[in-house]
Amino acid sequence: MKRVDVVYSLITDQSQSKILAVNNIERSSWSLPGGAVEPNESLEQAAVREAKEETGLDVRVHGIVAVNECRFLELGEHAVFITFRAEIIGGNEEILRPDEISEIAWIDIERADELMSYYRGGFRSLINGNEITYFNQGDRL
Repeated sequence: MKRVDVVYSLITDQSQSKILAVNNIERSSWSLPGGAVEPNESLEQAAVREAKEETGLDVRVHGIVAVNECRFLELGEHAVFITFRAEIIGGNEEILRPDEISEIAWIDIERADELMSYYRGGFRSLINGNEITYFNQGDRL
């Protein structure tokens, strides 16, 4: 089975009552901004890149708020999903990849839990819970 690492950015509004989400055309489903980590890319680099590609926004990622995994037997893939807490530091909200993303929206947490039900305890538990420190130690010989 092929291992695939996927990163997501959990971005909330100032009141922490809404989540920034994207509607993915291929799967016709909502998700946090994110996607697969490319070869030779750190988790942090991938999360920043994917947020920019999917929303037009520049983000800074902080700690990890969730780690999920799933084996997709038909695809022969074992996916590990790493979700970072992130904040917007620039850019303009816009769809840069209309072939992949049909809509960007700030969704109430309760509705986000219905649309993206793969977080145990829901988004409120991710926002109010502890985050795990992420530190990229760089390349070593």
